[in-house]
Order: sequence, then C-alpha cells, then structure tokens
Amino acid sequence: MGDDSAAPSGPPSGAPATGRRLVDQAWFLMMLPPLFWASNAVLGRAVAGAVPPIGLAFWRWALGALLVLPFAWRHLRQDARTLATHWKIVALLSLMGITVFNTFLYIGLNSTTALNSVMIQSTMPVLIVLISLALFGDRVSPRQGLGVAVSLAGACTLIARGDPAVLLGLQLNTGDLWVFAGVLGYGTYTALLRRRPAVHPLSFVAATFGVGMLMLLPAYLWESLAVRPMPLTPTALGAVAYVALFPSILAYLCFNRSVALVGANTAGLAIHLIPVFGSLLAILFLGEQPHLYHAVGIALIAAGILLATRRRG
Repeated sequence: MGDDSAAPSGPPSGAPATGRRLVDQAWFLMMLPPLFWASNAVLGRAVAGAVPPIGLAFWRWALGALLVLPFAWRHLRQDARTLATHWKIVALLSLMGITVFNTFLYIGLNSTTALNSVMIQSTMPVLIVLISLALFGDRVSPRQGLGVAVSLAGACTLIARGDPAVLLGLQLNTGDLWVFAGVLGYGTYTALLRRRPAVHPLSFVAATFGVGMLMLLPAYLWESLAVRPMPLTPTALGAVAYVALFPSILAYLCFNRSVALVGANTAGLAIHLIPVFGSLLAILFLGEQPHLYHAVGIALIAAGILLATRRRG
C-alpha cells in the first residue's frame, strides 16, 4: 500500500516495539473500537427520537474530555508547547475525527437504520487507502485498485438499498449520505494520524476531545435554540454516559495506539468488523431485519478489502 510513516505492515517510525502487555497487542486493540463503534450506531439509532443528534455529540465529547482530564492533566502540562506548535494538525484532526464523524453519524441515524449505518462504516478501510493515496502518494497496486473498486461497489449497493435506479435517479436516503460523509471525515482523520505531534496518548485524546467539542459548540447552541434543547432524562443522560466512556475514550485510545503500532492502513482494516458486531446488536436489540442487499453489499466490501490487503506470497 505504500508508505505509512514507514510501511503499513509495521509500526511507524518512533512507535514502541510490541511486547507482552495488552497495550502492545495490536490484534487486541483493533478488536475493541469496532465493537464500541457498532454499539454507538445501535444506541444512536435507538435514541434518535428522544435525544437531539448534535446535543448527543456535544455532550459526548464534553463528558469524555471531563473524564479523561484528571488522568491527562500532568501529560498536558508537559506537552502543551508541542501541542501549541502543531496546533494546525491538532485542529484538523479534531475537526475530522471528533466534530464531523460522530455528529454526522447521529444526524444520519435519524433517517436510516443502524444496520445500514454500520455497513456503510465498513467501507472506511478502503477509503483510508484512497485518502492516503491522495494526501501522501501511497502507491496502490492493480490488485489493491480492484479491491477499492469492488468495495466501493458494495458501498453503493448498501446506500442504494440494492436498487441501481436509486443511484441513477439520485434518490439517495439522506441519512445514508450523512453517515457516508462522516465516514469520509474519519477516514481522513485516520490517514492524517501519521502527522500527529509526538505527545502522550492521553494528552492527544484530551486535546482533540476539547478542541472538537469547542468546534461543535456553535452548532449545538443553534440546535438548542432553533430545534430542541438536550433533555435531562434518564435516556439522554445514560446515552451520553455510555458514548463518552466506550465509543469515545476507550475506543479512541485503542484505535490511536493500534495506528501507532501497525500504521493507519493496517489498523483501519479492523473497521470492517463494525457490520459484524453492528448487525448482531441491531437484530438483537432493535428488532431490525436483514435484507438481501445487506448480504450482497457486505460480501462485496469484504471481497474488496481482501483484494486490497492481500500480500503476494
């Protein structure tokens, strides 16, 4: 796949060597984020009618920053100068990975299903390859190019719900488009992680959570005044608490660490587990029904990822 701060198959330059600790086991770290993000999609769909989407995203990051701050404070003081020096990339990563991704996801979940959401998110590994190519010139072999095409065909199958006329007539579901736009944002975040400043993981998470929350503040105030305010109900408070702890703090720490260990393109491959976890959770807890186009779409995505990531020999 080309360069990824070294090579996608190995740790980027400066990353600590793997050891026996769980924090050094890339396979373990790569399993947790897709599980947490799949549950995030299911929960976002479950509370779509009770909790405003921008409010859920804003308070997710506000609480997440508050929870991580006591553990990150000492490191933030040490890393403050480095973070300030690299404020442009910190701001861009905060915008793409914090402000855009989950806000667009929650907005989309008001008019699409959790199953469709997690299926669309499974295209992210291929998008990371494309974005890395566009931003950094990472080489793509003919096999990888074919994999990208097949996986994007799977994404189109999901977004069009198996009906080519939907794409030809531009009659796309608005929620699917919001989710896909959010996925593009997080794909950009992942590709750009190679440019993150060399600071402690807790410093980086606390900084991006805080900056991303501030970027979201104007939209949150608009939603509260013009649409509806965030309700102080057990459902809303419980949803905020869950998404702040699991899909935010734990998932981002694990994902950022896995990128540091094995590179963005390789770490991003675990994201195709989101539809596996998400489909099971949506069927179990939301009563959603799987359809044939889900199977076709995910099969194309899986085949494309296999083609794009398979190495010779």
